[in-house]
This record gives sequence, C-alpha cells and structure tokens, in this order.
Amino acid sequence: MENNIVVVYNSKTGFVRKYAEWISEELECNLLEGRKVGVEDLLQYRTVIYGGGLYATGINGVGLIRNNLETLKKKNLIIFASGSTPAKEKEIAEIWRHNFSQNEMKHIELFYMRGGFDFNKLSLPNKLRLFMMKMKIQNNNNPSEKEKIFLDAFTRPVDFTSKKNIEPLIKYVRALSS
Repeated sequence: MENNIVVVYNSKTGFVRKYAEWISEELECNLLEGRKVGVEDLLQYRTVIYGGGLYATGINGVGLIRNNLETLKKKNLIIFASGSTPAKEKEIAEIWRHNFSQNEMKHIELFYMRGGFDFNKLSLPNKLRLFMMKMKIQNNNNPSEKEKIFLDAFTRPVDFTSKKNIEPLIKYVRALSS
C-alpha cells in the first residue's frame, strides 16, 4: 500500500502491539509507538490509525488523537481499541461514548478488537486495582459468568487476539484508497 498511512499504538501488555504490527504488515505502512509520537509526527500522513488498550472504559493514550482533533480532522482517522471482553454492541457503543463526544465521532472511524488479559504484565497500580475487584467478586456468593472468567484469568493468562479481527479495519482502509 502507500506510505501515507501510519499505525500508532499504546500497549501495556502486548495485545494492542500485536494488532498494530499485523495491521502495519498488512497495509505495508509505518508503525510508531504512541508514547514517542507527537501530533507533528502525524501531519505527514493522510491516514492515521491509532490503537490503544481498554482500561475500565478508557482507551490508553487516545488523547493524542482526541486532544489534536482540530489539527487532524481533515485526515482519515481510525481508532481501534482492544480489551479482554467479547465485542457486545451495547458495551462497545458505551466505550465509544465514554471516550468521544458525538461531534468527535463524526471525524473518526472506530473498531474494537478482542485482546486478552495477563495479570503478570500489568503495572503495579493496575494490579492493585484489579486485585481489589477480584476480592470484591470473590466475596460474592453468586458471581456472574463474566466474573468467573475474570477470576480464572488471574491464574491463567488469556489471549483472544486473531488476525481475522483486523479484517474489517483493513477492508475499510483499502476502500479509502480505491
């Protein structure tokens, strides 16, 4: 593909990085780590694809795009978020609403890709926060199926990443060029 596409990512546990690498390989475009990128680095590209992990309902590092939307809005802006839960339409819509206003969403194409969960790869603050959630769930006599899966993931990392999850995003980007 053309070199006027860039994939930028912020990944704490590696799942988003894996998706970003796959997307970059498939589109034959540049790949940049988000914490090393400023808005000025994005100005040379026509299409900017940003990926970040979900933490609670926030997308890691998405401020790079959201805070610079006025500067970037003439570009093709694509954001993908990756979390450990399955893509349920209602929950995903809530994630987008939590991260972007209605007006902001008019300028961005959004995608969700299921990632994974590895407690051992988390930062200490995230480990503490999730450990507190774990304790609360363990005290519940009737945990939901989702809570049971969450508890199980503490002892057994899970990886739901799949190359097929990038297909809708790839198809969308290729349609922009045709």
